[in-house]
Amino acid sequence: MRIKEVIQKMKRQFPWLLSGHEQEEHAALPLVSAGVLESYYYTDANPFLQVEEMNRYQTSGTSSKRRKTIFYSRSDEEAYLRIKLDVFRTILEGTRYRTAMADMGTGHAEATAVEVFRELGMEVESVSFRLPIEQHIERLQSFRPEVLYTMPSILDRILQASENPAHYGIQHVILVGEIASPGWRQRTAERLGIAETQVTDTYGSIEIGTIAYFSHKHGRYLFAEGIVAEGVKAELLDGDLEPLPDELEQVLVLTSSVRDAFPALRYVTYDVVRDLKAIDVDGIPTQSFQSVVKRIGPDLKHGEKISIYDIEDVVYRHLREASVRVQVSGNGLTVYVYSALATPAVLNSIRTDVESRIPAIGMMIQAKLLDGIQVIGGTFEDSQNRTFVKNKKIFYT
Repeated sequence: MRIKEVIQKMKRQFPWLLSGHEQEEHAALPLVSAGVLESYYYTDANPFLQVEEMNRYQTSGTSSKRRKTIFYSRSDEEAYLRIKLDVFRTILEGTRYRTAMADMGTGHAEATAVEVFRELGMEVESVSFRLPIEQHIERLQSFRPEVLYTMPSILDRILQASENPAHYGIQHVILVGEIASPGWRQRTAERLGIAETQVTDTYGSIEIGTIAYFSHKHGRYLFAEGIVAEGVKAELLDGDLEPLPDELEQVLVLTSSVRDAFPALRYVTYDVVRDLKAIDVDGIPTQSFQSVVKRIGPDLKHGEKISIYDIEDVVYRHLREASVRVQVSGNGLTVYVYSALATPAVLNSIRTDVESRIPAIGMMIQAKLLDGIQVIGGTFEDSQNRTFVKNKKIFYT
């Protein structure tokens, strides 16, 4: 059966959750993993490269040092806008906000934010990530948006640079991008002088589009239109991945009935979610999860996506022999380089090159919208790293 036919069948018969025979048929299909995409999608042979009307979005690198190009057809773009508009309308239901500001990085979320807010009948401004943090503050002071659409890392910098963030008049924050934990959302709401229920996280990816949003009413993330979700064990994806420590945690795998120019059929997100299950929402069984715990696999987020391949490539241009470990703590990123030749001068060069590897990340760091990437040297001690099973390279604290 062709992929398109499978997707249409799911959309027609199982709009919110697969069950019974259909679930078995769906589970028998192969997983679209990072390796599969590298072999068949992120290649020079991708036929979408020859289609001029395709929209193209680039993100982090692959093991072959090739940039990832994600394609969106016209129908993909229309579906993305419609679903994002529906999600925002649900989040802001019952409010009468008239002004909004989009303060984002790059990519699909930034490119569509202004249009979505205008469709909601709001006056909207957008602030470029290229501008220094001081100008972001000035725009907030002058425009005084009731709704702020931004990333956790950018909002962190705004709060750090503001004496009294509550004076901006922000009444609701909509987040996208990095993980926003409940504790972080609560502290952010307190700084802005609003209720925690007025800080709403959304979850999406450039590959799929808008995936889910946090429902304060249900205390969980609810999936957006067209998404069928399943959870798989990490060790079943790749022999180098360790089992997840909590039985309620699973790697999120998604199928989209609306995505056209991407193989969104059992696509492995490499995001670990907690307590994936269907709940009752206004009498309709709706898939949901409690939280995004972390990412596994090769990609991580620092304002924009950057992969371990990008980081390693920079390191090995400066050092022929080295071991690399990356630690993600909150919205901070630290690269540990273990090599006897990692002098302070070399480490500084590595830091500069890593920060500029993804141009948008470098620009946001220069504008002081993101913290700089720390690069720390040392000698690798096997006795201290024996618990790092299978040479794991990315750690979350």
